[in-house]
Amino acid sequence: MHSRYAYDDLAAFATGVLAAAGLPDEPARTVARGLIEADLLGHTTHGLALLADYVEELDNATMEREGGPAILADHAAVALWDGRRLPGVWTTALAVAEAERRAAAFGIGAVAVRRSHHIACLAAFLEAPARRGTMVLVLSSDPSDAHVAPFGGTSPVLTPNPIAAGIPTGADPILVDVSTSITTAAMCARRRAAGQPLPGRWVVDEEGAATDDPAVMKNGGALMPIGGLDHGHKGYGLSLIVEALTQGLGGFGRADAPTQWGASVLVLALAPALFGGLDGFVRQTGWLAEACRAAAVPPGRPRVRLPGEAALDRKRRALAEGVVLQAAIPGDLDRLAARFGLPAPTPLPA
Repeated sequence: MHSRYAYDDLAAFATGVLAAAGLPDEPARTVARGLIEADLLGHTTHGLALLADYVEELDNATMEREGGPAILADHAAVALWDGRRLPGVWTTALAVAEAERRAAAFGIGAVAVRRSHHIACLAAFLEAPARRGTMVLVLSSDPSDAHVAPFGGTSPVLTPNPIAAGIPTGADPILVDVSTSITTAAMCARRRAAGQPLPGRWVVDEEGAATDDPAVMKNGGALMPIGGLDHGHKGYGLSLIVEALTQGLGGFGRADAPTQWGASVLVLALAPALFGGLDGFVRQTGWLAEACRAAAVPPGRPRVRLPGEAALDRKRRALAEGVVLQAAIPGDLDRLAARFGLPAPTPLPA
């Protein structure tokens, strides 16, 4: 049985670790809570599993500690920031707040961030704006790396390039967070380390054959775009759109041959109140949500769920009963506690 931890204990511990590693208080708190939000929602590869990696980046000075993003362009509804390799979870949270502010004035607000550090789980940025009545989209790519083959190819050129959107409905928001590849490099690494195959033939080997063996990623293979060998042109096209909206709008990306782990980001906020009105928006999205839930299903199958529905249920349960961490994470937290002289989080009583 997995141990459960109190949210506040994990947040205090992760904040303490990041502060001990040299981050100022505000970014330390924001990054800690952003990582734990990923675990609450079930995105365990992008939660506290990253804490030790972030500390290593701070140790190596490949994640910056001091200052804030630099403003490179500022034009009414849009802005471009240089993230200066500051913690990406923090700079993206700042960009969401700024895009929301501009959307409240103009109906739409967009902030592109170049030279960001890694931004972890995109879904973690979506719920709060949606509950405030703002639809926020976050798109991200990593110009320093390549894991995903373009459709028809076998060599990696792209990254998983996720698209995320939080859609207000008048009740729980719809939370969409999907990579434009079938799976992620982090999931392949986890499965490879555990000696397990992937749940499906989601990667392509250097001969062009689809396989469930994550080890091919180390031997000339690549992740496939959504759709795989059959309809992968669709995921490939979406991935190119993400690269254009992140690296293209940021004016910095693969053409500059960056080498450090990070992200190019676009945050887009839309204020329905300044279009057809928030009431009209949630009338439409609420109707659509209920129609999807009421859709016919095969006998014996559960009803249709909306994107984010299971994640929000999981979050509510974790906040009430404790956060279940992926098996390897408590050991990482113990090692960080020993290094920084902090008390490790204690599991809740069974």
